[in-house]
Amino acid sequence: MTKYTAGRGLGIMLLITGTGHFLAPASLDKIIPPALPFDPRFWTYLSGVAELAVAIMLFAPITAKLFGKPVRQLGIWCAFALFVLVFPANIYMAIDWMDRPMPDPIYAFLRLPLQFGLFYWCWALNKDIKQHLATTS
Repeated sequence: MTKYTAGRGLGIMLLITGTGHFLAPASLDKIIPPALPFDPRFWTYLSGVAELAVAIMLFAPITAKLFGKPVRQLGIWCAFALFVLVFPANIYMAIDWMDRPMPDPIYAFLRLPLQFGLFYWCWALNKDIKQHLATTS
């Protein structure tokens, strides 16, 4: 998989998950930590919009710029920030699901290290884009 295909892969993943926030919001409402203000649906929709916006940025041409920065690179930074921001929901889900029947608790706890894979994916894509831009400018 080339670095450009990998970036598109992350974009496809975010398109699918972002769309899921609107097709099945009730399941995602349940993992919103109750300490957050506003209704859980607000956070479900907001994170869905964010995922879709980031996905669109990841499909931008490698040369497209926004605020003087490559759009795809901004998308990667936004994806990283998004993954950091939703991590507390995954922690809440893992704790909240400990009393559920198997395999739910296993699934919830496996999501935690998955986030670190997503962090790494963003870091690697950002590094590749920086190298590409350095060799083409």
